[in-house]
Amino acid sequence: MSKTNCISRRSFLRTGAVLTASSAFPFLRVAGQVSPNEKVNVACCGIGNRGADVVNGLFGTGLCNIVAVCDTDLGAKHTQNILKKFPNAKRYKDFRKMLDEMGNQIDAVTAGVPDHAHFPIAMMAMGMGKGIYVEKPMAHTFQECALMMAAEAKNKVATQMGNQGHSDGNYFQFKTLVEQGVIKDVTKIVAHMNGVRRWHKWNGNVTSLRPKQDLPEGLEWDVWLSQAQWHDYHRDYVHGDWRCWYDFGNGALGDWGAHIIDTAHEFLQLGLPYEVDVLKMTGHTDFVFPMTCTLAFRFAARGNMPACEVQWWEGQKNFPELPKNFGKSKAAADIPTVGGGATAVADLNPGKEIYQKDGTIFKGASHGSTLSVVGGGRELPKFPKSPSNHFKNFLLGVKGQETCRSRFAVAGTLSQVLTLGCIAQKLNRKITLDTAKGAITGDKVADAMLKGPPPRKGWEQYYKV
Repeated sequence: MSKTNCISRRSFLRTGAVLTASSAFPFLRVAGQVSPNEKVNVACCGIGNRGADVVNGLFGTGLCNIVAVCDTDLGAKHTQNILKKFPNAKRYKDFRKMLDEMGNQIDAVTAGVPDHAHFPIAMMAMGMGKGIYVEKPMAHTFQECALMMAAEAKNKVATQMGNQGHSDGNYFQFKTLVEQGVIKDVTKIVAHMNGVRRWHKWNGNVTSLRPKQDLPEGLEWDVWLSQAQWHDYHRDYVHGDWRCWYDFGNGALGDWGAHIIDTAHEFLQLGLPYEVDVLKMTGHTDFVFPMTCTLAFRFAARGNMPACEVQWWEGQKNFPELPKNFGKSKAAADIPTVGGGATAVADLNPGKEIYQKDGTIFKGASHGSTLSVVGGGRELPKFPKSPSNHFKNFLLGVKGQETCRSRFAVAGTLSQVLTLGCIAQKLNRKITLDTAKGAITGDKVADAMLKGPPPRKGWEQYYKV
């Protein structure tokens, strides 16, 4: 029996034992039974860079204890601040061992790890009845998103994807504008993120995977790869560069699309597109994302809402045509730097323009940024203030006091839209989707990419709900 299966079986048996023991020993913590007066016990996977931000964000609410930390490279420099801040948290390099050993002490889990590794952490956590917070995008493939939504529904746990604008002004304003009929009859949305990305340094000249390098001491490479097909270690796969590669990341679209398109997708009920078209691409390769790309996602009419095209513009100097009197979109304070530089790119911040049948055009930046009308001269309705930031909303969801605003049932379909865009980028051609069946038609290669390569041996169990 493989180590993975042993861990899974022990976890199942231990969870069952805890459920039985809790009747006799009411002080024993059981997932999903957090008292409103208790703090949530959180185990954190990925504790460097953005993962560290997630740990600090949750802890900063005052609603949780950090009881365990997990990172495949615990000795790395970028993990040290969290290790020093939480010296009493138990330390692991393998999330499976952590959950197996500490299942009865944990209420919720975080996944601040590379895109491809969100899925197994989330599936194991949900299967054990734990709340789960994952960074965006929700998962690496269309199928993984579907399975995570199904696991959420089956296990009835609190879930949250880390697009924090879903708990800020952007969310509450968009919701109010749609409910009051101010945003209506939207026919086109132009979304853009034109900053430098990590793969731009290679100038579209990647013609193969990287050659094998010596594995750094202390890095658990097998766990880092998780269910992904085997790749020999190379430094260009780690420390954020994983986002460059189709095999591990979801590019600029997965990174920023979840922040820019999110509220429009939810409140305009866009669902899945019937078509994703490649309007422009430069620097295409089979391995890393392109230098520039413009995609068109085409959504059918929904009820009394018309058909809508969502355009995505990425890459330096790949700017969409802006409406007259555009001015500038104001960036929100919660937007991180782009590629280590300023968030503003020329005169255009990452953001979107929303076009309506009546000629009204709204503009907004990313994350929590609110909308305004192009050309000004129109005061928009006031909207409610958020009762909780994204981290507090998740923890209150675990405690049963709020509904998570970017739960998998909401974020899952948006993330599937983003994975479809990544397929079109990799293949550099239009794809057509049967939205009812969730299948790409007329293109067997593209349709197979909805699932991606089969999981490596020992990781298959996470693909069952």
